[in-house]
This record gives sequence, structure tokens and C-alpha cells, in this order.
Amino acid sequence: MTSANPEKIPFPESESGSISERAQSARSASYLEALNPEQHEAATTLDGPLLVLAGAGTGKTRVLTTRIAHILTTRRAYPSQILAVTFTNKAAREMKTRVGKLIGGVAEGMPWLGTFHSIGAKILRRHAELVGLKSDFTILDTDDQIRLLKQVLAAENIDDKRWPARQLAWLIDNWKNRGQTPKNVTSGDGFTFANGHGFELYKLYQSRLKALNAVDFGDLLLEMIRLFQENPDILADYQGRFKYTLVDEYQDTNVAQYLWLRLLAQPKSDTDGAAQPKNICCVGDDDQSIYGWRGAEVENILRFDQDFPGAKVIRLEQNYRSTSHILQAASHLITHNEGRLGKTLHSVGDDGERVAVRHVWDGEEEARSVGEDIEQLQRQQHNLDEIAILVRASFQMREFEDRFAKLGLPYRVIGGPRFYERKEIRDALAYLKVIASPANDLAFERIFNVPRRGLGDATLKTVHSLARANTMPLFEAARTLVDTEELNTRARNALGNLMASFTRWQSLMDTATHTELAEIVLDESGYTEMWKKDRAADAPGRLENLKELVRSMADFENLTGFLEHISLVMDAQENGDEAEKVNLMTLHASKGLEFDTVFLPGWEEGVFPHQRTLDDSGRAGLEEERRLAYVGLTRARLLAKISFAHNRRIHALWQSSVPSRFLDELPAAHVEIEESQGTYGGGAGGGFATSRFDQNASAFSGNHDTPGWQRAQRHSQQTRNAVRPRGPRQIEGKIVARDTGTDGSAFLGKRVFHQKFGYGKVTSADGDKLTVEFEKAGTKRVLASFVEQH
Repeated sequence: MTSANPEKIPFPESESGSISERAQSARSASYLEALNPEQHEAATTLDGPLLVLAGAGTGKTRVLTTRIAHILTTRRAYPSQILAVTFTNKAAREMKTRVGKLIGGVAEGMPWLGTFHSIGAKILRRHAELVGLKSDFTILDTDDQIRLLKQVLAAENIDDKRWPARQLAWLIDNWKNRGQTPKNVTSGDGFTFANGHGFELYKLYQSRLKALNAVDFGDLLLEMIRLFQENPDILADYQGRFKYTLVDEYQDTNVAQYLWLRLLAQPKSDTDGAAQPKNICCVGDDDQSIYGWRGAEVENILRFDQDFPGAKVIRLEQNYRSTSHILQAASHLITHNEGRLGKTLHSVGDDGERVAVRHVWDGEEEARSVGEDIEQLQRQQHNLDEIAILVRASFQMREFEDRFAKLGLPYRVIGGPRFYERKEIRDALAYLKVIASPANDLAFERIFNVPRRGLGDATLKTVHSLARANTMPLFEAARTLVDTEELNTRARNALGNLMASFTRWQSLMDTATHTELAEIVLDESGYTEMWKKDRAADAPGRLENLKELVRSMADFENLTGFLEHISLVMDAQENGDEAEKVNLMTLHASKGLEFDTVFLPGWEEGVFPHQRTLDDSGRAGLEEERRLAYVGLTRARLLAKISFAHNRRIHALWQSSVPSRFLDELPAAHVEIEESQGTYGGGAGGGFATSRFDQNASAFSGNHDTPGWQRAQRHSQQTRNAVRPRGPRQIEGKIVARDTGTDGSAFLGKRVFHQKFGYGKVTSADGDKLTVEFEKAGTKRVLASFVEQH
């Protein structure tokens, strides 16, 4: 007979906790199985400060996401107690997705996974009143910021042309990146703008932001730092809220981001007064710190163990991307930097091919040889999407874009527009198009007030009205308005100066070369000066692009031939809809990407390392340039090819180039010297073949069987036919008559009405131009087409 009250069977003593807790802890940690020993250690070391030095291609994102998954799975923290900071929204989304794949949808409950700015905005909206804002504050974009700064400059009677608002915006952004409020800016820094008014303008700008209940992107961090510094109780709340802090790409943090993280990661004291280290994990690579020009401080990662005493450093050195030869070449190169923590990468793959180094005669041969290599890879069924050309500066792209257009080779520019689609290039071309063809309305309208010359929308509208009424080009309508009083004095004078400039430039077509003409136009129009005064980070690059445009014109007989070439190139770009395309980008834009084959052109002193960086930053700049070279090499999985030219044409003058110092810092055992296949100086035969300066020689006179060679030969013939021989230049679409065609004599003695000047009486007529005695405006000269008889 069984007992009515059977004895309960207890759980084994070794098991503790609730059923749900034991069920969760029994979950398989399969997400750890794919990690190598160093990755495993980085993902599972959860106590105290940790720096993960993750070399290129070593799986840092896997470590970060696995670490988050491990914290959540082991119940060390709830999702809301983890602060995970990235630099881009794309990286934040990827991190959240990968965590979700590892352990399920729990990652969706992580409200503090995002970028520095998104997290800053969230905290500020919660405590807006404490920094003088309301919770519904507006975040200004760059255009709105510039507009507000213009208002500040106008209020202080500071000439916006001499001291551009964009320059002030750049200066203020730098101060905010360094964590400097107006009261912290030194007198020396403030003196750099408007003869010492920089500090006051910064202060006025911040006051205007508060009045508008607005912030700019720099304030999202700067105001948050101030919030924590002035409100210790709120800082303590967030310090207690976040049990774990994770930071991606720590080598790219600026001073403000560093200060914010330091505040949150300050060790808290326990009941005995002893400091308890924070659980902060920063992942980065000091060898890939390449954004110093926008405020990044490599020193932040170099002094991590000083900022967080007792920090553990784990090096991820097993590379899963590149072959051994590529990896060893890059690793040896970067050892020449003194400011680094050091690590030794090794590849899990085979040796692969050595890094190829090729010497070419000039930039044209460089582009041609790269094009031939790519077509050779095409024949071997190489995917074009897995080929990249990484240049130091955007002006280097022009020759490759021209070459690919000739070959019909599809390509895409990553991180920016194509060369001929860039704003500064389109503006410069618009000037040249108007000189060659005054009837080109689109070109004339584009540069009508660029750079700004006091010709606003109202003036342009008047020009359009006259052009439509008399079926004439905008250029001729503008010239006609100069001789009348339809416009106010300021606008008429500005328009008169512009039209006089075009008349002078058109006259130079018969006496100056087209390259000289382009330089004159860019200088006299004020366009070059406009970019020289612009202190935006991309302004120097735009100036380099303009120089490259002028340089490229020397390859053509005249202006007409050059402009027709541009039309053919642009047409080829617009019609290229192939699925596979070669990738063309700057080295900075390539960070985080990888390709099977990478071409690295332009390894010459002054180009790479870039002279401006050396001049501005000295040794620190050189080390950043070397890190950029390291980044470029480690983008390649299977094949890396470096090239340098014997000559470069700068400002239409040929200059001998000096090979980049980085070439001699590569290890000979991992480098293969390629024999140049060029037909210019320094070829395999050691002599000079047909010169490209021979007017009767064709650049495509050789016999090659690469794909697209026949297309190139046909295109070359078409281009030569299109370029007219040098001789008397003609202005296409030249305006024959300046008269609008309206006979003004019919208005003599009549009472007329003018939209601007009102009623008046016509006292004389000269063709289509009338002299009118207006009842209120006095005597004016106007066009007959602008009056109505009453």
C-alpha cells in the first residue's frame, strides 16, 4: 500500500537556482565554438577594463557581438544595462543583427546600442532642461548650421566673403571635437578667425542655438559632457545603469568622445572606499588610425592601460583575410612606426602571390597597365566587383576613369562622385562650355552666381523673362540687360563685370592655349580663391581636382576637342548598367572593405605620403600616412599590386617623381618586381618606343587581344576625328545679333507701363531700347519688350 503522503524527492545538492534559471544556464554556448583561443578569451573576459587589439581581418566584429551574446546568455546583465557604441548606424545595425543571430531576438531590447551621436541625443532629450534646452530640440544639419552662422556674422558686421561662414563652422567643429566650450577656447585659438573675434562668434553662435532650441552634431557630445560634469547625481545614475560598456573602433575616437567615455567609466568606490574597476571593453587597432584630419586621436588607444589601471590587453593576430605574402609585407611596413602598441599578424591561408611592385613612365601608362591587368583578370573569369583601385587623393581617379571609359570597362566610385561629376569639376567645365558655346543655357545658369557675385534669384528671373520673351539664350539676354536699367545698380554692375570677363576670355581663345585659358578663367572668376578660403576638410582636395582637370586638358588639341571628350566619357558612365563593376575609391574610403585584387597606384613622395600631411603634421602625419598604406595593403585577399610613376604632370609641367619611402620599407622576401610593359621610357627593352607626343601616333597602335581593345581603337579614331586641328578658333553657337528684335520707334511719345518703374512717357528710342520719363522713377533706359502701351 502506497503512502498517502509520499516523500518529496529533492534536486541534487549540486544544482541550485530556479527551474527557469537552470534551464537558461543549460543553453549550449555554441556561439563560442567558432572562436580561436584569443577571440574566445576576449569574448569571455567579462570583469574589469579590457583592450582588444584587433589587427586587420582578425574578426573584431565577431568578438564584439559574441561578447555581448555571452554577457546576456550568462545573465551578467540585462540588455538595457549594456552600453555598446559604434561610429556608424550601419555598424550598429550589423552588430544588433549578428547578436540576434547568435542568441535570438533579445538584441532588439538593447536601447543603448548605437552611435556616439544617437546615444548622446537620447540622453540629452531626457535631461534637456539641465543644459538650457527643451526635450524637443532640433538637431541642425550642415546647411542649417552654415545659414545660422551667416546670420551671426551679419549681426556682427563681419564680411562673409573675407571670413566665410563655412570656415567658422569648421573651426567651431574642431573646438567641439576637442571638448572645448566657448569658455575653454584659448585666446590663441580664437584669434585665428576674423582678427580675434572667433571666440566671441562661437559664444554668440551657441547663444543663438539655445534661443532656437537647437543643437548641432558637436553639441550632442559637448552638452552631454557638460551635463555629466555639472550634475554628479545624473552621472552616477548612468554609471550605475551600465554594467558593461563596449566601444568599437576605439582608435578613431576624438577628444570629446574620449572624455565622455572616461566620465562613464570612472571607477566607483565600494562600501570600504576601494575603487571598483569598470567593465569597459574597447576594440580597435592602433595601426589603422587614419582619421587624424577629422579629429581622431590615436593617443587614446595608446594610453588605454594608463587611463584604466590594471587593464588587460588581448591581441587578435590571426588574420582570416589576406594571404601570407600580403600580410607579411603590410606587417613589416607598419613596424617603421614608433607610436604603436605592436602585434604580429599571421595568416591562416597559404603564401599566395607576392606583392607586385611596378614602375611606370607616367600616370597615363599607369592607368593603361592597370586597365590591361583588369582585362586579363576578366579573361580568367575574375569578378569585377572583387577588384578595387585605391588612390591617395581623388584627383588621381581622373586618368583611370578616362581609361576605363575608352575601354568600355564598367566601374563605380565609392565614397564620392565620379571625377567629372564632382561639383568643382562641373563648375569649371560650365565656365569653359559658356566660353566655347555662349548659347549653353544650362552651363551659364550654373555659374551665374558661382562664386557669389551679388546676382541673386531675382536677377536670374529677370534674365529668364527676357530670354523667353525674345527666344534668345540666357547669355545674350544678360548682355542686353547690362545696357538697360531693368536691374538695380548693384546687380547691373555685377552682371556687367561677368559679361565683360566672358568677352575677354573668349578673345583669349585665339592667343592663349586652352590650358592657359582654363587657369586664367579659374583665377579671374574668383573660383579658385573661393575654395582657397573654404576651410572645410574637403577644400584642399577640390583644389587638387581643379589642378588635375587643367592638367588633363593638355592631352587635347583644343578646348572643343576636350569638351567633346568629356561628353563621350559622361555618356559612357550614364549608359554603363552592368552588374559587375570595378571599384574606384580613396584609401580612406576603403577602410572596412576587402577585395580579392587591389591596385595601389601613385606611391610617390608628395602623393603618398601626401605632402600636405607632412607639412601640417610632421612625424605624426608621416606615421598616419604609413598606417594608411597598411590599410590599403590589408584590403587585398589574394593579390596586391603597387605602382609608381617616373613622371607626373603638375600644372601642365612634367616633373620627375621620387619613389615613395614606403616602397623601400616593404620586405624584399614578400615583394615581386614586375617588368613594365609600357611603350614609353623605361620599358623592357630599355629604350623609347613611339612617343605619345608624336601627333601622328595613336595611343592604340599596338596589337593586343585584351577584351575591349578593339573598342578602344574605334573610340580613339572617333576622338581624333572629333578633335579639330589647331587653327582659328570658332565660338560655337555664337550670337549674331544683340537686338531683341522689338522695334522701339512704335512707342515714341506714348504712355507706357513698366512692371518695376510704373507709368511713364517714351522720349526716345534706339532699336529695342527706350528712354522713358517715368512719373515716379525718373528717366530710365529699358527694353521695349518690358513695357506695355497704355
